[in-house]
Amino acid sequence: MPITEETPQLPINPYGKAKKMAEDIIRDFSKTSDMAVMILRYFNVIGSDPMGRLGEAPRPELREQGRISGACFDAARGIIPGLKIRGTNYDTRDGTCVRDYIDVTDLIDAHVKALAHAKPRQVGIYNVGTGKGSSVKEFVEACKRATGMNIEVEYLDRRPGDYAEVYSNPSKIWNELNWKAKYTNLEESLAVAWRWQKAHRDGYDN
Repeated sequence: MPITEETPQLPINPYGKAKKMAEDIIRDFSKTSDMAVMILRYFNVIGSDPMGRLGEAPRPELREQGRISGACFDAARGIIPGLKIRGTNYDTRDGTCVRDYIDVTDLIDAHVKALAHAKPRQVGIYNVGTGKGSSVKEFVEACKRATGMNIEVEYLDRRPGDYAEVYSNPSKIWNELNWKAKYTNLEESLAVAWRWQKAHRDGYDN
């Protein structure tokens, strides 16, 4: 479902509850402070710096709960034996969860725009996403094409607390901050990140 800034916050897992708690604390803080505050609600972040300066360091010990992009790359490089997909019977076009993937370069631009518009005692809340969703299976196929590797996939039961389909409605940030995602080709974003991964097998240690 498309998520707006007005969509009721009803978290169903500890991760969502922690994010809502953080927002509540920020709102309370802003009432007694002159500090300008913006809340940016990221969707699923992918990609790397196109110039090759920054990227996601491999953390295979965290892949069970981490981002799918990192798990795909670790599987492509043989750091882990394969990719685990949890849930294939969701009410989506191919049975796997649908999510909105936002390139980190677009995310940085959103931060710059938010800072330029921040005002004291006014909490700005904005979704930062592309406005479209890709399924987990579609993501994996894009990762295979980006890496040129045949990633082994193991299908498991659903993970408790996962919504079937979640993607952003970014119209507010477009209308108020003049921000719109530019890097919306999933395969291209993954290819940029893959270049960094290949050049930094041990993360920032090389």
